[in-house]
Amino acid sequence: MARYEHLPIYKAAFDLACEAERAVRAFSRYNKYTLGTDLRWKARGLVDTVVEANGSADRRSVLQRLRGEIESFKVLVRLCQEVNAFSSTGAYLNLAERVVGLGKQNEGWLRHAAGAATKKSGEAEHGQNLAG
Repeated sequence: MARYEHLPIYKAAFDLACEAERAVRAFSRYNKYTLGTDLRWKARGLVDTVVEANGSADRRSVLQRLRGEIESFKVLVRLCQEVNAFSSTGAYLNLAERVVGLGKQNEGWLRHAAGAATKKSGEAEHGQNLAG
C-alpha cells in the first residue's frame, strides 16, 4: 500500500475535512442534517480520492475525477453560504480558501502526472525507434 501521509495534498484534504466538520457543528438543525451531511460526506470523499490517486497506476484519471469532486464541493460550500447555513462569514471563507488551495494542488499534481505520462510514452517511442 502506498504511503500518503507525507503528501501536502493529503494534508490539505484532511484539514479541509476537519474544517468542514467544525463548520457543520455550528449549522442550524435544519441545515445540519441536510446540507451539513452532504458537506461532511463530500469532504471525506475528497480525502479518500487523494489516497486512491496516490496508490493508483492510472493516476491521471483519478485526479481528473478529483477535479470534478472539488468543483462539486465548491458549489455545495457556495450553496451553504447562500442559504446562511454558516454561523459566520469567516467559517465560509475558511472553507472556500481551503478548497481553492486543494484545487490548485490537484491541478499541479495532474500536470505532473501528465508530464510523467508524456515522458514515459516518449521514451517508449524512442526505444521502439532504436529497436526498429
